[in-house]
Amino acid sequence: MKTTKSDIESVLWRACDSFRGKIDSSRYKDYILSMLFVKYLSDVCTETKEKYKNQYAGDEQRVKRAMSREPFVLDEDSTFDYLYTNRNDSEIGQKINIALNKIEDHNGGKLRNVFRAIDFNSQVDFGEKKEKNATLKNLLDDFHTLDLSPSVLESNDIIGDAYEYMIANFASDAGKKGGEFFTPSQVSKLVATLVEPKENDRIYDPTCGSGGLLLKAYHQANTKKVAIYGQEKNMQTWALCSMNMFLHGIDDAKIWQGDTLSNPQNLEDDKLMKYQVVVANPPFSLDKWDSGFLPDATDDNKKPKMSADLDIYHRFDWGVPPSSKGDYAFVLHMLNSLDSDNGRMAVVLPHGVLFRGASEGKIRKQIVEFNLLDAVIGLPANLFYGTSIPACVLVFKKKRNRKDVLFIDASGDGNFEKGKNQNILRDSDIKTIVSAYKAYETVEKYSYVASFDEIKENEYNLNIPRYVDTFEEEEMIDIDDVRINIANIEKELKEVQAQMDTYLKVLGL
Repeated sequence: MKTTKSDIESVLWRACDSFRGKIDSSRYKDYILSMLFVKYLSDVCTETKEKYKNQYAGDEQRVKRAMSREPFVLDEDSTFDYLYTNRNDSEIGQKINIALNKIEDHNGGKLRNVFRAIDFNSQVDFGEKKEKNATLKNLLDDFHTLDLSPSVLESNDIIGDAYEYMIANFASDAGKKGGEFFTPSQVSKLVATLVEPKENDRIYDPTCGSGGLLLKAYHQANTKKVAIYGQEKNMQTWALCSMNMFLHGIDDAKIWQGDTLSNPQNLEDDKLMKYQVVVANPPFSLDKWDSGFLPDATDDNKKPKMSADLDIYHRFDWGVPPSSKGDYAFVLHMLNSLDSDNGRMAVVLPHGVLFRGASEGKIRKQIVEFNLLDAVIGLPANLFYGTSIPACVLVFKKKRNRKDVLFIDASGDGNFEKGKNQNILRDSDIKTIVSAYKAYETVEKYSYVASFDEIKENEYNLNIPRYVDTFEEEEMIDIDDVRINIANIEKELKEVQAQMDTYLKVLGL
């Protein structure tokens, strides 16, 4: 009997029930997804070991030698089965922690530190020992019936897809915090499609969250011959991303942990590594983005200020973004990480980047004058978890063969599906946007190809309504008809009032 995606999702939701009302979902997601990860690793190892036992007629030495050559290894006391057998142990929380540490130690090249930010023995999260042990026993019971052996999985991607599904649901539940680790799947699909990843490309996301956007770009390339790179500041989210990559069969992805701006890890020969494809949905208008650069306050308590010379990689030579809005700090980092011959980049940003002035205006001018901006695409409002503001996608290219810029307004009614809590980009909407981008032509009330001179005349303001006219003329109102309608309504009101007076008299009121 095959294990389906719905089977896995059912177990995951049952596991959620073990936590609901006890721990906030933004925290218990880490416990559930970590246990799913351990169960998968355990079932793969168990099935592989049985295969070798049959192959080598039970020769333990040969089996052990063969297992040591597998992509990952588990000790007997770090398997899910061992944990389940000990589910009634009074120190089960500590036993799980030890098992996770062993998994890291034995698979350091691929899984180093992925469990560092999680503690199954946490009194803060689980409460006193009795309550904690009951919750962990329920969690182990929830996963016990789930068979994740490769031979019974319905498809190769089923684990990773279920994992993504849960991350999306946690993002929805977590509201604003959810948006910090997950980009809606359809937005990721649009961004990945626009940059057209292909064989031998290096693909990079400097604010990768749980990795959904990188995975969409990976699948869009339709080949395993691409290299995946990312960086994530939040330790727990970094761990989610690392596990997510592993579960999707990308165990050679390089996902760094740390602040991309003040401590970029994508280095090669002491310079920023270059990529053919860059995709990102950085945190909107990040406040204090420059704090990692600033020196300590001086004796006179003068507040330190960010300057271009504080960055050894010279990313801000075109201008230093305001401390309260980090959007262009991320854009400049990405542009400086883009391959000079064939670099393509698509990034999701708030609309403010299109028209805000001061240093942002100067940076925007440089980007346009150096002919890096290829398209500006306006998206519908309320697509993202935790914010209803509309966003846009900016597409950049190195060595463009034209000077004009395409503007697309995909924000209007009919260009998305209205949801109860969130709007959704449908596949047909994505197809329309991508087709318009590839056609690169003016379409009435949808897209406009603006010349460099037009943009210059607009003082490098890229606000979409300046270029795409979506104004709908209202039908002329006949004043005489309106007067007649008002007169008829007033006449009907008098008749109703007279009738009401008659009824009141009959009732003696």
